[in-house]
Amino acid sequence: MVIKRVMQACTSVLALAAALYCGAAGAHGKVTMEEDTCMRRMGDNSMVHLSAYQPQYEPGDQYCTEIPKEGETFLVVDLVDQALRDIPVGMRIVRGTSEAEDETVTYVRPSYHPDGVIKGETTLDKGLYTVFITGDAVPPVHYQYPLRVRMINYTNIFRSAIGPLIVMMLLSLFAYKIVKSRRMRNWMDSRRR
Repeated sequence: MVIKRVMQACTSVLALAAALYCGAAGAHGKVTMEEDTCMRRMGDNSMVHLSAYQPQYEPGDQYCTEIPKEGETFLVVDLVDQALRDIPVGMRIVRGTSEAEDETVTYVRPSYHPDGVIKGETTLDKGLYTVFITGDAVPPVHYQYPLRVRMINYTNIFRSAIGPLIVMMLLSLFAYKIVKSRRMRNWMDSRRR
């Protein structure tokens, strides 16, 4: 009887945890452009989107600000708004966070991009970088993306571990409650005799 109740409780908890965990995993594919972490907005409607690729490691994978490995990296900036395609737009990648003071790793000079795509290729070592995208307009257009190359993101680790940790804690709590209720009943039965 007790084993059956424990199995039912465990099955229910696992089904609930699997449903919640699967929903969290698929969330990135369901976000709108405005909620995409790779999208930057300036003003009411000026938007750009950054994608990074390392085809020598994972040909089909696309990254944004967390680059998993060192080495050759292809950066693609999509100029989402038509107005950005009509002004000179350039890209600068620096090691660090300061556009003026830190070492420039790659520079794509400002030019017109009627197809709406800026492509850049660079070699990145482990560390912090920043991608600056600037447009020659009035007022000037300026976007930036921090890049973390082969660095541990403890926030993502915590987020991925929290689901299994909660499931484990709930299973432990249910098992404790069942064992305790069984012991309590046995103790009360023994006292009645």
